[in-house]
Amino acid sequence: MRIEYVSRQGQGLVNEDRVASGVDWAFVLDGATAPAGVDSGCRHGVAWLVDRLAAGLAAELGAACRASLTDVLAGAIERTRAAHGGACDLDNPDSPSSTVALVRRADREVPAGDRLEYLVLADSTVLFELDGGRVTAVTDDRLDHLPGGRPYSRELVRAHRNAPGGFWVAATRVEAAHEARTGTVAAEGGRFALLTDGCSRLVEYYGHSWEQVWLHLHRKGAESLVSRVRAEERRRGVPRGKLHDDATALVGAFGAPVDPPSDGRHATDR
Repeated sequence: MRIEYVSRQGQGLVNEDRVASGVDWAFVLDGATAPAGVDSGCRHGVAWLVDRLAAGLAAELGAACRASLTDVLAGAIERTRAAHGGACDLDNPDSPSSTVALVRRADREVPAGDRLEYLVLADSTVLFELDGGRVTAVTDDRLDHLPGGRPYSRELVRAHRNAPGGFWVAATRVEAAHEARTGTVAAEGGRFALLTDGCSRLVEYYGHSWEQVWLHLHRKGAESLVSRVRAEERRRGVPRGKLHDDATALVGAFGAPVDPPSDGRHATDR
């Protein structure tokens, strides 16, 4: 197994992305804050939320009894919900939330298995290379398809967050886990990548293909990819949102080892 990652803060006061990996799993999270002036009903910040959610996911993934990824996320949300305590309004739809992009080796008994399970909730992305070299991206783009098109009003987003027919995020509603995109793939060499939307801007904003992103990650590494994002942002600007968002990229393999990046930074062999 080999994992290499980088997580770089954007323009906020703190980095609200999180990244973690274990023997047979890895995930990234991207925390989301309610707009300025909106009461989230929560006395905690987004950094607190993603820290608790990350800890919950790691605990559920490391449990002796292997649960489905949907149940893993449901358990992590339940743990996070319990940690809020009685001072937070857990029914407030503007409560701090997070995306989830998670990969796990499907065959625990096969140390170098190529079959991978995935779960994606909201707009983080999982990349795989399938047999024949075809790169496929799995993301949850329901936020991009709300009624009326962008720009969205605060009221529209609030009404459709964690609601049937809208979009789903990891916050306080356990049922959101059952709305995640899930599946199993036979990935070439067990290779995969995980990206928060601060990195997927290369595709969404700047016209790169997922194949180009994949090749960049495997040839130059995660640090180089995030640097490329920052260079594009400075050169071309952004159509909406912050100029520099938190950006996290992870590239790894549960099968044959991936070639290490030239500088070897943030690389972990297990």
